[in-house]
Amino acid sequence: MRKVQSLKDSGPENVAELSSRDRILQAGRELFAEDGYEHTTTSAIARRAGTSESQLIKHFSSKEGLLAGIFDQAWQRMGEGVEHIRDGEAPTLERLRALTDLLITAMERDLQLRTLMLLEARRIRKHGHRVLMTRGFQQAIDVLDGLLVELQSAGTLRADLHPQAVRSALIGAFEGLLRDQLLAERASFPASYDGAELRTAFKAVLECFLIGP
Repeated sequence: MRKVQSLKDSGPENVAELSSRDRILQAGRELFAEDGYEHTTTSAIARRAGTSESQLIKHFSSKEGLLAGIFDQAWQRMGEGVEHIRDGEAPTLERLRALTDLLITAMERDLQLRTLMLLEARRIRKHGHRVLMTRGFQQAIDVLDGLLVELQSAGTLRADLHPQAVRSALIGAFEGLLRDQLLAERASFPASYDGAELRTAFKAVLECFLIGP
């Protein structure tokens, strides 16, 4: 997943090459990560993007629509890798491990994305009282569920566990490990493990659901 260059670090000629929609996406991504979703105004996003609030409304309808667009863009960049894993011929357990490593690596490489997905993604919003669920996230859930069903059918996943309950436990561990690591970087939270130790801990969580060595 390629890293997105900040608008603040781009020269005028590079910014000019971006469409107003892309500039709004990048400005929203930067400001939501810096100041939080609730504290970021549409006028601030428009100023950072060098455009007008009317263009933001035209492309995304609302601030919440912009946040959904940012997540959709991120999942689209990961989508090819997710589909490759889903359709691959490797053993199911190897594909499951490849999927989780793909997601961990994407988060490690992109601090803005990690901040938004771990701190803002499924928070209940004031307007509409609903949780944001993007198509890309649902696609990844479908692939993960399918792999877990395959493992259970093959006798590798414990038969007394519902695959969706296992999926929820794995996502909880995945997000918790990454979120605490992020809080350690931003707020001196006690989580001093590195990426290798994070992966080892997640592997231990996964293996507790499996049968056999």
